[in-house]
Amino acid sequence: MKRDEIQSQLDHFLAIKTACQRLPIYPSFQRSPFTLWIKENVSKKECSFFQRDPRCKEQLCHCGYSKSDHTDEAIKPEDFTGETWDKAKHIRKAPTDAFGDISFGGLGQKTSKYVRVSADTEAEVLYELLTQQWKLSPPNLLISVTGGAKNLNLKPQLQKTFRRGLIKVAQTTGAWVITGGTHSGVMMHVGQAVREYALSNTMQGQVVAIGVATWGVIHNRDKLVHEDGCFPANYVIDTQGQGNMACLDNNHTHFLLVDDGTNGHYNVENELRGKLEKYISVSSMTIPATQTTKIPVVCVAMEGGSGTLDTIYNAMRNDTPCVILEGSGRIADVITQVFGKPVSQITITLIHKLMKKFFGQEYKTFTEQKIIEFTKQIQDIIRMSHLLTIFKASKDDQGGVDLDVAILQALLKASKTIESQRGESWKRQLKLAIAWNRVDLAKTEIFTEQRMWKSSELHEFMTSALVGNKPEFVNLLLENGVCLRDYLKNDDTLCGLYKQLPNCFFLYKLAKRVKLADSSNRRQALGQRVRVPAGVNISLTHVSDEVRHLLGRFTQDIYPPSDMIYQLDMSTEDISSSVSMFSLELYSVYDNSNGNRAEAQRDPGRDLFLWAIIQSNKHLSEIAWDQCRDCISAALAASKILKKMAEESIDADEPQEMLELASHFEDRAIGVFSKCYNSDEVRAQKLLVRISRLWGKTTCLRLALEANDKNFVAQSGVQALLTQIWCGELSVENPVWRVLVCMVFFPLIYTRFVVFRKLNVEPLGCWSRLVGLYCSPRVKFYGNIVSYFAFLFLFAYVLMIDFQRTPSIAELVLYIWLFTLVCEEIRQLFYDPDGFGFRKKAKRYIHEMWNILDVISILLFCLGIAFRLTTQLFYPGKVILCIDFVVFCLRLMAIFTISRILGPKIIIVRKMMRDMFFFMFLLSIWVVAYGVAKQGILIENDNRLDWIMRGAIYEPYLIIFGNFPENIDNAKFDKKSCSMNGTDPLKPKCPKLNKSQMPVFPEWLTIVMLCVYLLFANILLLNLLIAIFNYTFEEVHDNTDKIWKFQRYELIKEYYSRPAAPPPFIIFSHLYLFIRKMVLCKAPTPSTEFTEKQLNPIEEEELLSWEALMKDRYLLSARQEKSQSMERCIPDTSQKSGYYMANISTKYLCASQSINHFTPLSLMGLQPSEVMSFTFVAGHYRDNHEHTHTYNDIKNVNIFLRVTTLTERMEKLEEQVTQSNKSLQRIEDILKSLVAPAKETQPQRLSPAASTMPDESSNSLRTAEEEDGFHVKSHQLQFPDSKIKRFPVPEEKVPWEVSFSSYMPTYYSSEDGNGRAEGYVLIMRQPFTDPTFNHRSGPEDLDNYRDPVIIRNPGGRTGIGGRGTLSRLGPNLNLDLVVTRSKELEIGFFRWRDSARSELEFLAVLNQNQRSLALPGGPVDSLDHLPGNLKGILGKKLFEALDAKVSEGVKVSEGYVDDCRNTDNAWVETTVLNIHLDIASQVMVDINNMNTYSLVISGDSCLQWQEVSSRIRLSPNQRRSLQQVAELHNTKF
Repeated sequence: MKRDEIQSQLDHFLAIKTACQRLPIYPSFQRSPFTLWIKENVSKKECSFFQRDPRCKEQLCHCGYSKSDHTDEAIKPEDFTGETWDKAKHIRKAPTDAFGDISFGGLGQKTSKYVRVSADTEAEVLYELLTQQWKLSPPNLLISVTGGAKNLNLKPQLQKTFRRGLIKVAQTTGAWVITGGTHSGVMMHVGQAVREYALSNTMQGQVVAIGVATWGVIHNRDKLVHEDGCFPANYVIDTQGQGNMACLDNNHTHFLLVDDGTNGHYNVENELRGKLEKYISVSSMTIPATQTTKIPVVCVAMEGGSGTLDTIYNAMRNDTPCVILEGSGRIADVITQVFGKPVSQITITLIHKLMKKFFGQEYKTFTEQKIIEFTKQIQDIIRMSHLLTIFKASKDDQGGVDLDVAILQALLKASKTIESQRGESWKRQLKLAIAWNRVDLAKTEIFTEQRMWKSSELHEFMTSALVGNKPEFVNLLLENGVCLRDYLKNDDTLCGLYKQLPNCFFLYKLAKRVKLADSSNRRQALGQRVRVPAGVNISLTHVSDEVRHLLGRFTQDIYPPSDMIYQLDMSTEDISSSVSMFSLELYSVYDNSNGNRAEAQRDPGRDLFLWAIIQSNKHLSEIAWDQCRDCISAALAASKILKKMAEESIDADEPQEMLELASHFEDRAIGVFSKCYNSDEVRAQKLLVRISRLWGKTTCLRLALEANDKNFVAQSGVQALLTQIWCGELSVENPVWRVLVCMVFFPLIYTRFVVFRKLNVEPLGCWSRLVGLYCSPRVKFYGNIVSYFAFLFLFAYVLMIDFQRTPSIAELVLYIWLFTLVCEEIRQLFYDPDGFGFRKKAKRYIHEMWNILDVISILLFCLGIAFRLTTQLFYPGKVILCIDFVVFCLRLMAIFTISRILGPKIIIVRKMMRDMFFFMFLLSIWVVAYGVAKQGILIENDNRLDWIMRGAIYEPYLIIFGNFPENIDNAKFDKKSCSMNGTDPLKPKCPKLNKSQMPVFPEWLTIVMLCVYLLFANILLLNLLIAIFNYTFEEVHDNTDKIWKFQRYELIKEYYSRPAAPPPFIIFSHLYLFIRKMVLCKAPTPSTEFTEKQLNPIEEEELLSWEALMKDRYLLSARQEKSQSMERCIPDTSQKSGYYMANISTKYLCASQSINHFTPLSLMGLQPSEVMSFTFVAGHYRDNHEHTHTYNDIKNVNIFLRVTTLTERMEKLEEQVTQSNKSLQRIEDILKSLVAPAKETQPQRLSPAASTMPDESSNSLRTAEEEDGFHVKSHQLQFPDSKIKRFPVPEEKVPWEVSFSSYMPTYYSSEDGNGRAEGYVLIMRQPFTDPTFNHRSGPEDLDNYRDPVIIRNPGGRTGIGGRGTLSRLGPNLNLDLVVTRSKELEIGFFRWRDSARSELEFLAVLNQNQRSLALPGGPVDSLDHLPGNLKGILGKKLFEALDAKVSEGVKVSEGYVDDCRNTDNAWVETTVLNIHLDIASQVMVDINNMNTYSLVISGDSCLQWQEVSSRIRLSPNQRRSLQQVAELHNTKF
């Protein structure tokens, strides 16, 4: 038993070890959800019955696999003869065994994902695999690349263009690229393009390249097989040993390996690939804030053979645009050669010639039938020219369109054509352009001069561009009709934008404010995208509260409560006064008691700018700032918001970006203000102190100060304003000495001794002059300086001369003086004009260094007085007062902050004091280290603390300044200078002595320690301190002027609000304020000029308009400077002139000898026409190698002499563009003149399809039927609603009169499932000439023919015989009913027809599922009655009423219709019947009684009245019929 247990444990251990060894390769426990999903949804194909294929020499089954590749159940005994191998029967499904990651090895260790799928897998499952399991983002574009799979050799230029263009379009649009996935042909070029992009853009997302390959042709596919998947599978590309197989390309990112159970068969994946592309094309892509739109698909073809032609043909039949690269070879070049030719010229002979030219030896393998099929396919491709784009690669220096532009233009062109009938082409094009982020295409293809855009039409696209962070589109939409006032008219739009903010700090704050985020989960909220649930409403109140927090509590709410109503619409009562009343109507009617939300104002530019700023989006914020009215305030507010968010943010990189953006907008504010100040100083200063209603009722100056925008405050205009405020009503031109004299002899102010500012027209009175003098902050400052010096003089006198036990009179005066200073500090602490509150005001008070010195000095003075009034502490009290005197003297430095010379130096001193603190920390380490070590070596067990501190700290510190100790060596040792036992308090303790009474400490060690200490302390650290001071001085000195100008504001603000009288007389002002506030309970008088200035609405509107003008000038100058900087890239012409002038003589001499017709003199005087002649003649000498350089040099000299400056170059280019435009206009006129006669002489057919489709717009495209005849749909290769293919009938072989010996059509009738023709139908090759048969005869005429009759399609061959899906042979009659009425206008109970407008409405059938319109109609046996199927749509009563009016109807047209159901023996003939209903007719009364817009509903269809218009969404045939009805009634279409 024991042995069995040991063996069991050993087996268990070995199993665990084996499993652990396989875990790194096949960690199924990590991928179990993915593995389970694969096993449940994805399968493979395998053969279940091995039967040797007699056609193969090897032991291969009919499926292509060897016997060893089959399962045991599939291998039957050799004598088994029960059944024959059948693919449909013996190929079965099984769970796939090949999926996971595939590693190709080599450089970079490229890893891709792969899966083996069955050929009949649903496309929905594959799309789910790609998007949900493999986590691919849904594409905005699908690029299907097809072409040559073997030995594709492209020209270097075409190869470079293809790779660069394909990757650019994939990267910019977020596209998926689908190829065959193998390492050959065009697939390899796609892989190389993906690889080059991955190597050059490591920081960006990868390009998705999906390879859809056939499993049965993959070389080394056994490496990919494992039951639980391979993570990864090591795959080796072996192109040498692959034989007829193919290797996977190592640069594709994903692989779908299609398995149909066979081996060695190519093109198995085509059907599944087509299904997947079709499914993706009908899927919707995500475009923010817009309605969903289908994912566009484009096919890009290079080279290729018959398979590529089939792919192109099938793609275009499915309305997929194709881009073919000219010059790539084979079938691609065949198509490019016939592109642009009429279909009638694309003959079988031409295709023979082109195939022979481009296919070479391969041409011999094609049969005549194959060439006919190629011809038919190419003709159909050329007919769909709106889906075909030929790309011709051009050299880099020749300009031209890049491949990415060609691909996207092809998609837009196809979208325009397909959607034009529904009138929504521009919407889809714009959606695609936004999804692709290709503003260049939007400019050239959508926003043209042919259409006027309404703002409301572009609102959803504006939201999409904003939410998708596409600033170029935002700018483009603003330029082309979007009005921000209309766009942001409703609060819901702005709230929606805030709800869709990207992941940012403000979104977290906003979510927290609406109680959606947990404060303890802040990092997690920032780590992922914060989303506000759809059920929660974000009001602008939440935004306003958060913005106010960022701006500061000194502002008011920028948005009112949610119940507030804005007056944004301009009054229409008096248009002449609209400009002056504009600002009045912007103000809100809301007001409340606290005033915080009063007079809120809305500006759409401000709203959009704020939305962009809080997400730190530079490009969007720049665009929105251009739309702001109050631009300087907006820029400064943005600086404050960004700096506040940077301060609160915990992200590592985000604060730096915010600070850079804040600096950017500070520079913009500086630029605009500089323009304003240079233009008008008075207006510019008004902008600084004007209350901005848009930004919380604050001022530009206050925003700049709160945002710490030193550069803005340092501007000369701001400083000029501060200087004016500093001087008060005195002129800034008054010298200091005159002001000081007037302070003492104030009567001089009534003379012209000092000058006052001209604030008013009327001169100042006597009292006003006196108040203006002593209330000036400048005079207050001078008075306080004199008062402070007097205080210090009195303080020093008391300390040094009159400090008695009993306080003297001078000392009592000092106490009173100090009390007045204390009162002033209390007043400053409680003075709160900005409404901060006591807590914040106290915090701001303490943060000021000078206030800290004031508090310290006052506290020390109070402590010193308390001590000196006691007997025991009298002297310590005096010491404290002496120290306090030092603090008061330091406080004197604040006086010099106003000085332009000393003020910046004080800032430098403050910076150096901080550096000194850190230096002293380093120095203390060395001082203490050396001092303790020295003291311990020299002195033994000294317990006197004072002498310990002297020896360990004080003496080492003095050594730095040159006071070298004498007790570290024995040379100067004196026993009398120390105390042996340390009992003498006045002497240090002696060191330990030996017998000879000499110190025993190691003298060499103390000396070495001193040298090392001096080396580090005196040399290293002191020089470090000097270097620090020097660096600080150089760093700060450049900015000290800005810092001083910024800090100067605080001093001006302090003295502006300070009482006029200096201490100690300031006590009277304090008593007045105390009595006014506490006794009389009156509010303090607010300041009016310094903090803010209220303007009336009209004056404010004029000021803002002027500011907007200055902003435009600033932006214009900024663009000009940028453009001028770009000119530096252009080589200087003068640098080339030396080379040309140095070589002109020798080159000219060679030229004159080579070209006898010209001399240097004549060449110097050439005119433009002569230069052209010279160029033409000289062109004959280009082939001569001896004179090639001569010609080029002459040409360069000629250009140099004629074009010498950049201005002349630009003028020449402009002239060339003008001439080109004129030439293009002439060509367009010629083409129009040629097209017009062609339309007039075109033979008329009895078919609506034969006529020109009415244009929706001037650039609408004509259909293929209109260009190449009416018999087009009738001989399409694929017969509708079946798998039957028509016999290919080229255009030249359609008429029966043309001999077509190889014509062998398929016979098909819907009731006869075997595809055979009915017995009485006989097709003759000779033309039918029986005069007794009329193709317009009804079916009853066919019964008269007892013998087999010949019934042939009058339009020609269709490629299929029999009845097809039609009901009878011969003509099948169809009736289209056009019921019209005159369009009515009604007001109340009155209704009438506007005869001047003469507009019609017709009755249309609306398919509610497909949202398509059609005329009511259907098959009929006779034209005397309506189609029976209309009874279910019209209703019995209406059907009978209209059926009775059939005889009164007017036949608009009748005849053969090009229908896809037509065959050689059955076709459709349609009659269009118009029944016009009068307003007073009974039928109209019955219709009106229904009283609904949708008259009758039958299943998914309903009837609607539609206006007869060219924009109506009908098929081309029915549009033509409707146009003919409009012409019949003389109505515009």
